[in-house]
Order: sequence, then C-alpha cells, then structure tokens
Amino acid sequence: MFAPHHQLAADELVRVCRPGGRIGVLAWTPAGFIGQLFATMKPYAPPPPPGASPAPLWGSVEHVRELFGDRVDDMVAHQQQLRVERFTSGAEFRDFFKDKYGPTISVYRFIADDAEKVAGLDADLAALGDRYLEDGVMPWEYVVVTGTKR
Repeated sequence: MFAPHHQLAADELVRVCRPGGRIGVLAWTPAGFIGQLFATMKPYAPPPPPGASPAPLWGSVEHVRELFGDRVDDMVAHQQQLRVERFTSGAEFRDFFKDKYGPTISVYRFIADDAEKVAGLDADLAALGDRYLEDGVMPWEYVVVTGTKR
C-alpha cells in the first residue's frame, strides 16, 4: 500500500508472477477509516515525492484494475471490515497512532515546530476517531483484490 509509484509496483508484481499465478492486493479503502485518516493528515503532511500516487488509491478496485489492465484475468474484489475494539475514545486512538503508526509519526515530526498545527492535527484525529467509534467498535474497511496472471 505504501509503494508510492503504483504503476511501477503493479508492473513488478506482474513481472515476478508466473503465468497462471495469483496476484493479490490488500489495502485500506479510501472511503473507509484508514483512508479518512490519510485524508485528515494530508493538510499537515509534507508533499509527496514527484510522481507518487496517494496510498489509499491501492484500496480503490477501479484503480487496481487499471494498474493491472489486461495482464490479469479473473479479478475479484472482496470488501470487508476489520472490527477494531481497542479504543475507548478518539483521543485514545489519536495518542496510540501518534506514538505507534509510522505515517502518523512522520506527519507529527514534519509539523513538530508548529504548535498550532500540532494542536490542529490532535483535534482533527481525535474527532475522526470519535466519528467512527460506536459502542466500543471502530469499523476499518479494506479490500482484497485477486487475479490470475495471463
């Protein structure tokens, strides 16, 4: 999911897979919780490298189909949810991700010298967590796309 040059990564997956072999991609969806986490962090994050595509696009079935094109047959997508029962509040989620999740840590490091931005991101991430938390459960949507190399 964090391969920034999606077409190059897809091309490499096709290259190393034998004909008739299976290729699979599992990623968080753009509209799901983790996709929205990235959307929330985007205004605070450093600019991506030139030519990079957003990580959550790997969770778009249409995007993945475009990447592989006619080199892969029988593409099937299954959208599912991971039920996360770890957090009791958006603030608890934020604090955990602020300390443990690489992309979030990187964004906080990027804005570390700007207290106003840090406070803004703190508030935005806690609010995101609160929006998705219901009865102690956060649903995190992901998609699994598989296909057979021609």
